[in-house]
Amino acid sequence: MFDELTAVRVAELYYDENKTQEEIGSLLRITRWKVGRLLVQAREEGIVRIEIVHPRARRFAIERELCARFGLRDAVVVPAPSGDGIAAQADIHTRVSQAAADYLTALRPVPRTLGISWGRTLNEVAGHLGDGWATGITVVQINGGVTLNRRAGTAASTAASIAQKASGEVVLLPSPAILERLETKVAIEADRTVAGVLELAGDASAYLYSAGVADESSALVDSGYLRAADIDELVRKGAVGDVVGRYIDANGNIVDPGLDERTVGLGLEALRRAELGIFVVAGLAKHDIARAVVTNGLCTVVVTDEATALDLLHTDNHSKESI
Repeated sequence: MFDELTAVRVAELYYDENKTQEEIGSLLRITRWKVGRLLVQAREEGIVRIEIVHPRARRFAIERELCARFGLRDAVVVPAPSGDGIAAQADIHTRVSQAAADYLTALRPVPRTLGISWGRTLNEVAGHLGDGWATGITVVQINGGVTLNRRAGTAASTAASIAQKASGEVVLLPSPAILERLETKVAIEADRTVAGVLELAGDASAYLYSAGVADESSALVDSGYLRAADIDELVRKGAVGDVVGRYIDANGNIVDPGLDERTVGLGLEALRRAELGIFVVAGLAKHDIARAVVTNGLCTVVVTDEATALDLLHTDNHSKESI
């Protein structure tokens, strides 16, 4: 029979007073074996809760559940920080970016060619990578990112930083993300240099990318490719966000084929075929686009925060609410 009061006393002495199991047994006049058993039962009954609070800790049980539920090759889930608000959201992004950098560093075999997208999240991942995280890899840009203004434009610097820290080579895609005319996009992709980059990107051994939300905070708006009114129209058509610059709905479908045809870079089918597609996403604002990417096979690995992971695992509830 479970002796709850004694279990509480054992837990207090063990965790608060730092007593050994032998000392506790002597104090309470019970065997060391019973002390150990009561400590196990205290955890099972919820009397004791052990939490690892280091910012680089992981939620392994949730990771296993994500992999089993969505057929993922791997998942990395970092715990939610205490508190809420702007500071907590910033902390979440920092933790997830660090986790993505850690995952890349530990990845074996090391990808010889790493295809990357661009944006604030990947720029942060690049910042967390240490010198020597890999050796001699080729980093290739998988979607256009030549900036249209001075406020953004991290595509080249992000790719170059990741490559430089691995003593590798960077191959940039010399094109804007979205062009105004389809004929211009066709002509650019027919250029030998651009075509060579796209071919290399299509054959990459691993991909690293994030996603944007369908609102004015999008990097595509900040970079000058789209206006707020364009985003409103995309949302009206069902967009929940973009992945590698391509706006999709909750079912992973392109919402505006005309816009998509003018977007330079890898298409969604390349991500669906990828053996190793590492999707990095964090924060409440990106729950909808995270769900669209993960549930529709647009990644094989997800690196995210605990709240986003739990939202993914409650996908059925979201589906029922939308009926």
